[in-house]
Amino acid sequence: DVVLLGVSRTSKTPTSIYLANRGYKTTNIPLVPNQKLPEILTTNDQKSCIIGLFAEPNRLSDIRRNRVALMQENRSSNYTDIGAIEKEVEESKNLFKKYNWPTIDVTRKSVEETAASIIKILEIKKNK
Repeated sequence: DVVLLGVSRTSKTPTSIYLANRGYKTTNIPLVPNQKLPEILTTNDQKSCIIGLFAEPNRLSDIRRNRVALMQENRSSNYTDIGAIEKEVEESKNLFKKYNWPTIDVTRKSVEETAASIIKILEIKKNK
């Protein structure tokens, strides 16, 4: 029913799980720098509703730094670097705009609020 796209730490997985528990078939695809999207997303024959999730770079940087510290991971510095994150977010917004995919700013939203917005988008698409 819905494909969620977004850079790392934009709540794609918890939102997908929440929507699945509400009966929606969901998948999420991370936007990773220098990796191409699956071709099926950019063709006109997909039946899923594709939605882009994004957040403010400062917020993402905080979340990513906390995750790295908690997981004791050795991620590259670009993962938490504010400049790299700003570029990731800008590129994701440009991608969403290029394909005219609806977007949701998840910066200050709970998973439930994000899911409610997604359900509203699905209803609007269904009624067209």
